[in-house]
Amino acid sequence: MELVRLESASRRGWPAPAMTVGNFDGVHLGHQALVRAAVADARARGGTAVVLTFDPHPSRVLSPHRAPSALMTLEQKAEVLDALGVDVLAVLPFTLELSRMSPEEFARRVLREEVGARLVVVGANFRFGRARAGDVARLRELGGEMGFAVEALPPLLHEGEPISSSRVREALARGAVEVVPALLGRRCFVDGTVMRGAGRGRELGIPTANLDVINETLPGGGVYAAWARLEGGGPERAVVNIGRRPTFGAGELILEAHLLDFDGDLYGRRLRVEFQARLREERAFSGASALREQIGRDLAEARRLLSEP
Repeated sequence: MELVRLESASRRGWPAPAMTVGNFDGVHLGHQALVRAAVADARARGGTAVVLTFDPHPSRVLSPHRAPSALMTLEQKAEVLDALGVDVLAVLPFTLELSRMSPEEFARRVLREEVGARLVVVGANFRFGRARAGDVARLRELGGEMGFAVEALPPLLHEGEPISSSRVREALARGAVEVVPALLGRRCFVDGTVMRGAGRGRELGIPTANLDVINETLPGGGVYAAWARLEGGGPERAVVNIGRRPTFGAGELILEAHLLDFDGDLYGRRLRVEFQARLREERAFSGASALREQIGRDLAEARRLLSEP
């Protein structure tokens, strides 16, 4: 997949682009339905499957004090979209100037002149242009004038409610990682580099990898059964703690992972953590001995959960 930053309004020359437009934070199942429709059309017509996204998220520019934390980095988004068969991820820098474009100007300058869209796939509630003035009906009118078709898909529902990035954030905030695959179609994951910590885990006889996480959004504090993937390696069963180590005096928020069956040096290595289930909340214990006993129970429960099909 090609990743392109759209810095100037010049035709890219992609053959017969079938595209979809949005922020795609999390690339949840609703996003995936739009992407799959564009990819299917591109494959059927020998065209190019294009996803147009914005960086930074528009709310970071328009209302930074209310901007939600991102579920993914741009690179993670590209990875998931690549697996869906997207040919081009076109990243449009979001600026105040862009936010002031009318729907007509956005359609002309971006969709027609820069991408050269033949088909634009959007959700039924899609809005675009200055003050979100454009809707699907207006997009269809503009497409008729400018030479592109528009396909609008209804929202994808889970338990009667539309799947959204906000719902994913809400589930993660309460630690409900078991719910997330029904919204994302995959487990929630975060990436980072293993760094040196205080060595508390090793003192307890349970060494942990402290992760310098690149993701903004983490599951809520607690202990989780998870899969850990070293760069270039297969999955390892793990127990992950997200919290502030209250037994030893509350400190900064950390993510630390104990890999159940791994023996080796992890410092400086890239690690992905995929969350399977929440085991318990984080809490303070009377001392190291009580904490060690509880961790032993956590390890046993994680082994059971991660051994099930």
